[in-house]
Amino acid sequence: MPVRDEIEAALRSAFAVEQLSVEDVSESHRGHAGFREGGETHFDVMIAAPDFAGKSRLAKHRAVHSALGAELISRIHALSLDIRP
Repeated sequence: MPVRDEIEAALRSAFAVEQLSVEDVSESHRGHAGFREGGETHFDVMIAAPDFAGKSRLAKHRAVHSALGAELISRIHALSLDIRP
C-alpha cells in the first residue's frame, strides 16, 4: 500500500475526520535531504476533526504522530501538518 494511503487510513481510523487531504510532495524536494527515488518521503497533511478542539498545537501534533505510529513515521522524512478542529 502506498505511504499516502497508509497515512490516510491511520488518520481516518483514529479520528472523526470531517476533512482530510494527504499530498505526496516528494518530487518538489528532489535533490534535498531525505529524498528517495520513487517519492513517498515528504507529505503535506490537512486534517479537520472535532477530536482536536481545545487542544494545544503540540497536543494535536502528538495525537497525529501517535495515530500514525513509529513504524510509519520512520519511513517519512518530512510531514507538514495543518490540523483543524
